[in-house]
Amino acid sequence: MRGFDERLLNGMGVFVAIVDAGSLAAAGDQLGMSPPGVSRALARLEGKLGIRLFDRTTRKISLTDEGRRFHAQVTPLIAGLEEAAATASSSATAVRGRLRVNVDPFFSRLVLGPQLEAFMVAHPQLQLELITRDQLGDMVGDGIDLALRFGSPRESSLVARKLLETRVLTVASPAYLQRKGRPFSPEELASGGHELIDFRDPQTGRPFPWEFHRKRKRITIDTPGRLLLNDAGTLLSACLAGYGVAQIMLLGSEALLEEGKLVELFSDWPDEHFPLYALHPSRHHPPAKTRAFLDFVMALLAP
Repeated sequence: MRGFDERLLNGMGVFVAIVDAGSLAAAGDQLGMSPPGVSRALARLEGKLGIRLFDRTTRKISLTDEGRRFHAQVTPLIAGLEEAAATASSSATAVRGRLRVNVDPFFSRLVLGPQLEAFMVAHPQLQLELITRDQLGDMVGDGIDLALRFGSPRESSLVARKLLETRVLTVASPAYLQRKGRPFSPEELASGGHELIDFRDPQTGRPFPWEFHRKRKRITIDTPGRLLLNDAGTLLSACLAGYGVAQIMLLGSEALLEEGKLVELFSDWPDEHFPLYALHPSRHHPPAKTRAFLDFVMALLAP
């Protein structure tokens, strides 16, 4: 607050303590201040206000008319500040209030959604709002407390914490492989003999490149795909239905592979990974509600 004098607030606290305690010495005992320190703080406050707050004698101190009016005005303000401080302090340990989380739609649907009931039951005083969208947007302007996003974050003032790296797999359905045949090398996908499902990078608006990593070796192929999608759920559905070959994340797709609904094509190229980050706008310790949600997410991601 521009022009606000911190000593004015301190003086108000001393003033209210004098009224409550009945003397400067007793107020000093409550505040851990010496009587001369209390007297100086009161004198500064009176000088700042330009009024006399107490009538003082050697034996007695009493409020002036101006002091009584000022006391009536500042008492609720001081009480409100104390209550706000107590609430803020308790928020460091109490999981309550509203938590707004920006989440990647794929992660929300496949990983978070099925487990949210347990989190909500564990924290009955919390109101959780999940905003699922393919872009981060303006966290501060949108009032977002936490974001869970795939991909390396761009440089910004946000605090970023890597939660995991999941493998990127190239897959197809058994029906597709029966119809088109199985490619045995990444280069075969560039020959035009296969249908490829491209996925749009929300940060660039262009399709993600098809990369294949094996230790230090990395190749990128030009894909002649005719289908470009921006929703991971639709990509999975089209791949499962047998349209074509897709690159997917292992996270959330384990059951499809175990049940044979999708087949990994190039297990000899196992080293491409995609990160999941938690982002929040403050470098100070996040409140308990944010920490509780992150703990919940980390428990879901634990092997």
